[in-house]
Amino acid sequence: MRVLVDIGHPAHVHFFKNTIWSLEKKGHQVMVVSRDKDVVIELLNAYGIPHTVLSKVKPGKSNLLKEWFIREFKTFKITQQFDPDIIIGILSPAVAQIAWIQRKKSIIFNDTEHAVLAQKLTYPFCDIICTPSCYLKNEGRKQIRYSGYHELAYLHPSYFTPRPEVLKDLGVEEGEPFTILRFISWGAHHDVGQHGIKDKVALVQEVERFGKVFITSEGPLAKEFERYRIRVSPEKIHHLLYYATLYVGEGATMAVESAILGTPSIYISTLAGTMGNFSELEKKYGLLFNYSDSEYALAKTIELLKDPELKKAWSLKRAALLRDKIDVTEFMVKLIENLPVKKSGFPLSSASDESYA
Repeated sequence: MRVLVDIGHPAHVHFFKNTIWSLEKKGHQVMVVSRDKDVVIELLNAYGIPHTVLSKVKPGKSNLLKEWFIREFKTFKITQQFDPDIIIGILSPAVAQIAWIQRKKSIIFNDTEHAVLAQKLTYPFCDIICTPSCYLKNEGRKQIRYSGYHELAYLHPSYFTPRPEVLKDLGVEEGEPFTILRFISWGAHHDVGQHGIKDKVALVQEVERFGKVFITSEGPLAKEFERYRIRVSPEKIHHLLYYATLYVGEGATMAVESAILGTPSIYISTLAGTMGNFSELEKKYGLLFNYSDSEYALAKTIELLKDPELKKAWSLKRAALLRDKIDVTEFMVKLIENLPVKKSGFPLSSASDESYA
């Protein structure tokens, strides 16, 4: 089988990497196309995944639209050359539309309910829409729900083992308290009109009273924050999140990653409450807190940092979550291998959606 994988965001590298390796190990041919955004290229190179860069992210709505057209055109050309049986991606209009034009099968993964524009440009053209079971929307007969999260495709214990030696890159010892903050650029199409932490200076000052502070940022950092910047290669970030005392930030993916790793997570965004995975992690497992108000978030941050048993409590919560969830990579590989590659075939019944525990 020939599989084309579209990578548009750093989180997509992590999401697909184990599936790529597993498919290749099974003898399938895999081609990866990428988008030069944040540390995407650096991650793919660090993991030794060959890829073809299709486009580069530039600020501004007009540039975003232009980039979409570029990706469509280049994806079309590559599919003509590679002739894939299946094209897969995370809520990618280019994947779905080009697969439809070329009469190829496509699988779209999505866990972001509020990305409405991308959904309208993607869902009508794809064959399967894979979402976590906690996803808040019913997407009809194309939808397959699975009992997991995107982040479990790479943070499940089958694939991730924390390495304490990575802490040396930050100059901290195992067990030493430290907090990771995440600032984002708010440049994605579904981020328009949204915002996160209002007073970053106050947040840093308060958190620093309880231990070291490290910042990871999607865009340029203000001069006063530069000394807090995390200066490690991006493939090491999950090990740091595992050992961190607390995560606070505007980054949605990193908030979920921290929670799944058993690190208390505070997500600050006007988008809080719009995504099923965040609601489930907060209400069912108590691993994450969602705030649209920065002041309430700061109060919760201080409350958690005062708790000496914080990490022990979250370790138990994490164990409960892992008992409930599946190996997402294993699910993805089986889905891809069992998908008929001819357009006349379709693996689902006529029910509104199917669920995989």
